[in-house]
Amino acid sequence: MKKQIFNRAVSSCLVALLMLLTNIVKAEEEDNPYKDVQIETVKISKGLYMLIGAGGNIGLSVGEDGVFMIDDQFAPMTPKIKAAVAAITDQPIKFLINTHWHFDHTGGNENLGKENVLIVAHDNVYKRMSVDSLIGAFGMTVPASPKVALPVITFNDTTTFHLNGDDIHVFHQQNAHTDGDSIIHFKKANVVHTGDVWFNQVYPFIDTSSGGSLDGIIRGAENLLTIVDKDTKIIPGHGPLASKSDLEGYLKMLKTLRMRMQKLIDEGKTIDEIVALKPYADYDKTLGQAFMKPVMFLRIVHDSLTRQEQ
Repeated sequence: MKKQIFNRAVSSCLVALLMLLTNIVKAEEEDNPYKDVQIETVKISKGLYMLIGAGGNIGLSVGEDGVFMIDDQFAPMTPKIKAAVAAITDQPIKFLINTHWHFDHTGGNENLGKENVLIVAHDNVYKRMSVDSLIGAFGMTVPASPKVALPVITFNDTTTFHLNGDDIHVFHQQNAHTDGDSIIHFKKANVVHTGDVWFNQVYPFIDTSSGGSLDGIIRGAENLLTIVDKDTKIIPGHGPLASKSDLEGYLKMLKTLRMRMQKLIDEGKTIDEIVALKPYADYDKTLGQAFMKPVMFLRIVHDSLTRQEQ
């Protein structure tokens, strides 16, 4: 009899524990805004892939030397990202490079750092992630990252990885999207990952509070055009896979919008007057429908150009 009572008690405890765990999982899923996001895998060439999910586009180099990953989106996306990688290869993720410090590109750092993935980034990425940092356009303070999420190796200007049969050249683009942007060039494969120096088919976000500038974005596009040709596959920070002609269109748009804003500034117009004039109306319908809305983009461009005059 005592044994039966004990067994029933154990069974009750197990049922209660199972219900508790089920409720915890359900709560976590409900709290996860990315639970319905699926990873799309785009094969670019042999051993090179682009992963599209939530946040910045991920680049992957896969081969006998392991997996070289560019950016890692938001923390809750890590299991789905790892599953997408595992569907391509059984090799481990060995290197992760962050194109800049924003959390939609570094959110998975802590998860991957705990698995001993070697994280690499520009010096300024380490500096900004090490302390509480402000994204002024959104009035958002991002808390300092834990040690395990920080880059282990940083560089000032350039660095090169010799992996998976390619020479992967990484170089810093000064004061573009932020002050810590990196562009990654797979020289043999003729593939480039731009980070957020390029938002394809939408207005770019320029984080002036993190050292970004419109002129730096323009210089970045100009620099990119010196290393690409008509056959280059370009992974932008956001948006679909692109080509040289797409990049040329992006640069033309940036220069046009800069010229329009500078003209209005030179005329003494206030930012509120400029917003009312809608100087980018012909671009707003095609480029201003993502998270970077027309009025916010106008204010950021104005802020960037007037900061330079101070």
